[in-house]
Amino acid sequence: MSWRETYQLWENFNDLEIELKEELKSLKDDSDTLEDAFYAPLEFGTAGMRGIIGAGVNRMNAYTVRQATEGLALFMDSLGNETQKRGVAIAYDSRHKSPEFAMEAARTLGAHGIPAFVFESLRPTPELSFAVRHLNAFAGIMITASHNPAEYNGYKVYGEDGGQMPPKEADALTAYVRSVENILEIEVLSQEDLESQGLLTIIGEDVDSEYLKNVGKVTVNPELVKEMSKEMKLVYTPLHGTGKMLGERALKNAGFESIYLVPEQAEADPDFSTVKSPNPEEPGAFEYAIKLGKEIDADVLVATDPDADRLGIAVKTAEGHYEVLTGNQIASLMLHYLLTAQNEAGTLPANGVVLKSIVSSELPTQIADSFNVKMVDVLTGFKFIAEKIKQYETDSSQTFLFGFEESYGYLVSPFVRDKDAIQALVLIAEVAAYYKQKGDTLYDGLKQIFHNYGHFKEKTISISMQGITGAEKIKALMVKFREESPKEFAGIEVEYVEDFSIAKRTLHDGTIEDIDMPTADVLKYKLVDSSWIAIRPSGTEPKIKFYIGACDDSGVEIENKVIRLEESINSIVNE
Repeated sequence: MSWRETYQLWENFNDLEIELKEELKSLKDDSDTLEDAFYAPLEFGTAGMRGIIGAGVNRMNAYTVRQATEGLALFMDSLGNETQKRGVAIAYDSRHKSPEFAMEAARTLGAHGIPAFVFESLRPTPELSFAVRHLNAFAGIMITASHNPAEYNGYKVYGEDGGQMPPKEADALTAYVRSVENILEIEVLSQEDLESQGLLTIIGEDVDSEYLKNVGKVTVNPELVKEMSKEMKLVYTPLHGTGKMLGERALKNAGFESIYLVPEQAEADPDFSTVKSPNPEEPGAFEYAIKLGKEIDADVLVATDPDADRLGIAVKTAEGHYEVLTGNQIASLMLHYLLTAQNEAGTLPANGVVLKSIVSSELPTQIADSFNVKMVDVLTGFKFIAEKIKQYETDSSQTFLFGFEESYGYLVSPFVRDKDAIQALVLIAEVAAYYKQKGDTLYDGLKQIFHNYGHFKEKTISISMQGITGAEKIKALMVKFREESPKEFAGIEVEYVEDFSIAKRTLHDGTIEDIDMPTADVLKYKLVDSSWIAIRPSGTEPKIKFYIGACDDSGVEIENKVIRLEESINSIVNE
């Protein structure tokens, strides 16, 4: 079916939501926008789906939400009655249409007799992960577009362990989603029917309190927190998202008293009106926090993204400025503190393990090695960290200590199986208190780590390729790097290349080794000076990402090396 035929099907559908019908009327002469909205279904992959809100099969709307949920329901139907009875937990963030999409999911499940546990109001993504486990639900749905701009929303599916579904289950689910032929005619129940048939349970404080009890166990040294509770000043901005719901309570429960919420960004706002992008990776997201931080002389500024699974911080320098740290630097500070504190307390397990993605810094590996703690790399996507945690619980081979991704996602305690900014918020506050007690700042702490382990610097280059031709351009670039594999970057020779699509490592002399990981569309080049380059298409956005990881004994040289490596990548891309 052509995009015009699909568009006409929607245009002629009598029961189409009024708002979407009006939008289609307004676009009737805009063929470019209509083609983009109807040329292909919104991609549903292992991380769910994400897109612009609006009319069309390539947009987030009630019908595409129903389609995704119909796929989940059909998957659950195939597994039998006991699976169906366990139901699905559903949460949503502060974005436009999030509450409505959450209820559309519940209504679709209800038509299959599958109960839904829906949060009464917006909640963080990590609490949804916890709720799946706490309620013994078979799956979870999170309505969120993470840190994307205001015009986006999205849909993520979680498995029964609270992690995003691993590839095997995700592939089965995706097949069911794609099997739905006419998304306009999916059967749903009314909310009244859901309630009368006992298929809708509204949840809230009952789950909040249990989640926060577990967050309370994240604190490593309660005596330190008690001593520094008033002295250590923390500014927190939830960037108009869900973080305030539990973040402030978690900090207070831990014992921190000098917490200052950024008032302009404390309340939920689907337009994210004070920021260009509600992304704690970007320095601009800290504008208001920096202003407040200077007024009160804060020790650390913390921001969480709209669904509170990612956390960024800005730390005070010797000059009194605030510098935004990278996700790798934050993870290094957290890990170094956790291992130091547990080592000093004699609680560091002999079989401890830290998990990180293959595109994350090697600095935490150096830190883990210094404590004789094993570091295990996994593919990008926190579901792979969750998968490893599940494995270790089953075979008791390792004790999970910490997990992270360079993209500002961290997990301290595995009662959640996704990145958790609420846990990270409590831990980074304790780390700041630790350095404050010593008369240092977090920035001082980071410099000490560099002094002890060497200078590491990473950079991610995201190249957006929008529209119909974007996906083809991304595929062509991946083919180019595979078929014309570079022998060097910025004059630094490639030691080996790892192609995770075939799980093979090719050494400089042509020797080929197996990689013990699932397959994924990722390339990684290890250079002879221990620097590295990785390339992967984004799983949720029309982007291709290049990751640079450099290391050097000199803090000055490391900056120049990253610049040269970036220039080398750009020259290959633009050939």
